[in-house]
Amino acid sequence: MSATQEQISINAPIRHDWPLPEIEALFALPFNDLLFKAQTVHRAYFDPNEIQISSLLSIKTGSCSEDCGYCPQSARYDSDLNPEALLPVDAVLEAAQAAKEQGASRFCMGAAWRSPKDRDIERVVQMVQGVKALGMETCVTLGMLTDSQTQALKAGGLDYYNHNLDTSEEYYSEVITTRTYRDRLDTLSRVRDAGINVCCGGIVGMGESAADRAKLLQELANLPKHPESVPINMLVQVEGTPLFGLEALDPLVFVKTIAVARILMPKSRVRLSAGRKDMSDEMQALCFLAGANSIFYGDKLLTTENPMTNHDQWLFQRLGVHSGGSSYA
Repeated sequence: MSATQEQISINAPIRHDWPLPEIEALFALPFNDLLFKAQTVHRAYFDPNEIQISSLLSIKTGSCSEDCGYCPQSARYDSDLNPEALLPVDAVLEAAQAAKEQGASRFCMGAAWRSPKDRDIERVVQMVQGVKALGMETCVTLGMLTDSQTQALKAGGLDYYNHNLDTSEEYYSEVITTRTYRDRLDTLSRVRDAGINVCCGGIVGMGESAADRAKLLQELANLPKHPESVPINMLVQVEGTPLFGLEALDPLVFVKTIAVARILMPKSRVRLSAGRKDMSDEMQALCFLAGANSIFYGDKLLTTENPMTNHDQWLFQRLGVHSGGSSYA
């Protein structure tokens, strides 16, 4: 047995000390070998035919002061997006009920803020409490938080907070300049210290190098505690944003990124997030084989298109997989 095989033995403890060369060695494995290892790890911790379903709603759209190069919600870019103020609580709960009826177990709410105001947090807490009353798990992504805001969300019953690292620290300034990598890590620390589950991943296909993808996963895997959910997004190119027109990422590279994430973070939910609209059914099937076991349901992810719910149901039926468990194992 090689050193790499020993390191991903299903009997090995959960690790938080992955050096970059070991991660790059995983990416360099033959495709079949990598998927076999990822599926072996996946089966040690999860039902291999069960997919957790989340639904995502934009509760406040556009007019964001940040300059994230991939995001049509930035006020700096002309992406033909119509800004919308924070939605009424009743409208959010209606959407959550519809998502539940379509099979979602977690309802995620996203707001295009750099940092929310305290009065915004009060409204969001009302949304969280209403969604939980429906029997669903809750997740929000609101930007950077203060200690008091984090505590208010925890007291309101929030289950998960999403705050993606996006890419490697070295490549980060090529994509975003209005906040630092340290800002992201500080918010994640606040969320974790408050006892809220962490949802944190990144985006691939933004012009980053193979080393950047490995470093992103290294950063996630070496956090003191792995994120309970790890969304892996494929860049959705939106006209008017700086990253529009980039060469598309090789689909097999995306699948390999899913597989390596599964190996490094065996107990985390690895979620297929943005970009599924452009993935073939066969590519998504490979991602599930590689260890992805969560998706976003619904026809829209914040402002970009997503596969229709009935198509996802048809795909699940063809693959013999089912929706189910959402709690962190």
